[in-house]
Amino acid sequence: MNRLCVYLAAAVMLGGCAGGSVNMGSSNSKTVASGAAGGQTTENASDALERCSRPLGTLGINEDHTAGWYTHLFSRYGIQSTVPVLRLLAQQSNCFVVVERGAGFRHMTKERRLQQAGELRAQSNFGKGQMVAADYTVSPTLLFRDNDTGGLRGIGSAVGSAFGGLGSLIGGTLAGSVKFGQAQSMLTLVDNRSGIQVAVAEGSASGTSLGGALGLLGTHAGGALGMYNRTPEGKVVVGAMMDAYNNLVRVLRNYKPQEATGPHGMGTGGRLKVN
Repeated sequence: MNRLCVYLAAAVMLGGCAGGSVNMGSSNSKTVASGAAGGQTTENASDALERCSRPLGTLGINEDHTAGWYTHLFSRYGIQSTVPVLRLLAQQSNCFVVVERGAGFRHMTKERRLQQAGELRAQSNFGKGQMVAADYTVSPTLLFRDNDTGGLRGIGSAVGSAFGGLGSLIGGTLAGSVKFGQAQSMLTLVDNRSGIQVAVAEGSASGTSLGGALGLLGTHAGGALGMYNRTPEGKVVVGAMMDAYNNLVRVLRNYKPQEATGPHGMGTGGRLKVN
């Protein structure tokens, strides 16, 4: 018992310190979508990301902040917009050239209003006809589910191995903080000129979050419980999005347009006749 108290006291004291070192680029803080992109150049991109030899077109990203899935993830888990993740994946993969249609678009229009008002320098060159059209729009949908009923026996066993008879004593405390997150994502790609859905792909990911309980047990217990990944809900969501994006790229590599249903092309009559 004394040994456990030492571990707990040390962990609490360290956790309460306001100072401490900062580890830039820590692998523990990364998601599966990592690194950077600039033009065709990428840095530290995930090896699991699908890539294209040349872009398929320009891409705008549409995220509905009024959708139920978005408000639920934001209010319950604090997960922010998925747009930055999709931007990074799209440019790193070289499958699309991303155009601004989000918050930055308001600043683009603001600069043009300043130009029209005569507030910018004469050579600022914010004229009409410079913006690039978005050939396609991709829209994400996310579902996230917690399952607090699995894996407790394995955790109790691991704690028992670390502290002997104390495993059963602290197992209940750990059990309350264990969550197995599962996320499912859908990405829908629409042609902006015709409004036709070009492709849709599903992705999924799962992970385990042990909350802050492991930190209170020190490195000794953390090593014993290493088989359980300390994955926050946000990392699971990013994993599901990347899985969906990879599936989208795979199907687009072999893309063939659907045959026209009407005598004069799409939308001029269907094959399902009615009396």
